Amino acid sequence: MRKSIESLGGRKYTGARLNPYRSRRKHEIDRYPNEPVLGSENIITRRVRGRNYKMAVKSSEFVNVSDNENKKTMKTKILKTLKNPANKDYERRGVLSKGAIVETELGHVKIVSRPGQVGTINGVIIKEAT
Repeated sequence: MRKSIESLGGRKYTGARLNPYRSRRKHEIDRYPNEPVLGSENIITRRVRGRNYKMAVKSSEFVNVSDNENKKTMKTKILKTLKNPANKDYERRGVLSKGAIVETELGHVKIVSRPGQVGTINGVIIKEAT
C-alpha cells in the first residue's frame, strides 16, 4: 500500500531522520485501488469523507452502451476486454477502467465511466475504420 502524500517523518535528502510533528489523520490514509474485472455482478459501497458514499464495481458482466447514431442506450453483455490504454498490466488482467475497449454483443465499446468510483459501467460504440 502506498504511503500517504503528506510529509510526516521519513528522511531528508541527506539521509537525516525527520521526526513527525503529528500522527497521520484518517482522511490521509490511502486505500488499495479498486480494479473491476469481468465476472458476476459485485458492487460494494464505501463510506468516504463527509459522510458520503461511493459505489464501486468489483466485477460485472454487463455494460450500458449508448449508440449516438440511433439515440438509444442498451444493456449488453461483455464478451472480453480487448485493450486498456491506462496500463499494459490492466490489459493483460482484463481490468475494466475508464478508456478500456471491450468486445460486446453489439460490437467494440469504449468505457466512458469510472467503474471503480461510480458503480456503473457505461460505454459508447466505436465505429470500425474501414
